[in-house]
Amino acid sequence: MAEKIKVLLSEEEVNKRVLELGQAISKDYEGEEVLLIGILKGGVFITCELAKRISVPVSLDFMSVSSYQGTQSSGVVKIIKDLDQAIEGKNVVVVEDIIDTGRTLSYLLKYLGNRNPKSMRLCTLLDKPDRRVVDDVKVDYTGFVIPDEFVVGFGLDYDQRYRNLPYIGVVEFED
Repeated sequence: MAEKIKVLLSEEEVNKRVLELGQAISKDYEGEEVLLIGILKGGVFITCELAKRISVPVSLDFMSVSSYQGTQSSGVVKIIKDLDQAIEGKNVVVVEDIIDTGRTLSYLLKYLGNRNPKSMRLCTLLDKPDRRVVDDVKVDYTGFVIPDEFVVGFGLDYDQRYRNLPYIGVVEFED
């Protein structure tokens, strides 16, 4: 089965919104420093682009987490790569490419919260609130709210492909 990618959000729309997110974070943390924690693999694109658009001092770290076995969520979150630095007393912004059910982020925010950051906020490029199954994930900075469609590009993949697309596209399967 072949797939076709239909543009949902153009490169220009994504770049404009990332700039706006960077400006909002800069305003909220004026006079402070921010640690961006990108969630791998998909979150690396938005994290790096966002960092370039934040005007306050910023540092980066990355985590890799998984709750999937194959294509199904196991419900158990596994930390594959933890942070390289301590976050105690720091202003942390966790950066995700997409939030759907919220299960993994619910766990991750509690896990990081136990490390006593000064503040912790959540930024996502894409939000699918229709898929949310947990109520305790509060998104502070949202790029776009999208419908429940399978999307790729700007870090999001289908079978490890299409991450490098500079826009957000919907995967349409063809016979």
